[in-house]
Amino acid sequence: MNHSGKALRAGLKLVFKSFVALIVVIALGYLAKLIGPHFALLARILIALWVVFVGFIFYFFRDPDPLKPHEPNLIVSPAHGTVDVIDETIENEFMGGACQRVSMFLSPINVHVQNAPVSAKIACVKQTPGKFVSAVKASGTMHNENVLIGFEPVDRPAEKIAIRLIAGVLARRIIPWVAVGDVVPRSERISLIQFGSRCDLYLPKTAKIKIKLGTKLIGGQSIIAAF
Repeated sequence: MNHSGKALRAGLKLVFKSFVALIVVIALGYLAKLIGPHFALLARILIALWVVFVGFIFYFFRDPDPLKPHEPNLIVSPAHGTVDVIDETIENEFMGGACQRVSMFLSPINVHVQNAPVSAKIACVKQTPGKFVSAVKASGTMHNENVLIGFEPVDRPAEKIAIRLIAGVLARRIIPWVAVGDVVPRSERISLIQFGSRCDLYLPKTAKIKIKLGTKLIGGQSIIAAF
């Protein structure tokens, strides 16, 4: 299973839609002569703004290949972002109770493709509708729209790991690329969030966390914990 290129294709769809909208606006303005002598200036401004928008889209939807660790029993970061919460919590939907949580904030300039933290079978993909509160602080996102993805590690079938992809003010669309029953290798691309958000990683208490608050993470590459 390889989802390389899906983020770029999602970005190209937005570029195409914006280009069509730009052409329609310019054509209507020209044909209807609604703006008279100022048409050329407005057209140049619109084209310049569109070029800036296209540049942002290509930057936002970039999807670099992670440098995958090869050592066994490692848990890698599911997302690019900054760790701002490490605690113990209750996650009943998949983990079944008390577990460890590592929460990371994804700013609009981070890569927004997510990766499998371990080689595993996908045991849960659950979308929960909700609000779109700012994801800058974890405490403010408890009731936000989110997608929970549960993993049953191939090498440790008795354990469970999960991630919760959380929408924010700008992140209005969470796109899972996996389904229940899929088997994914560690670091494989599994989802995309548009634009700026949060990712919570739920770990069993047997996992030993290797990072600290403020750590900058690279999805599919940075080691978060180990069994």
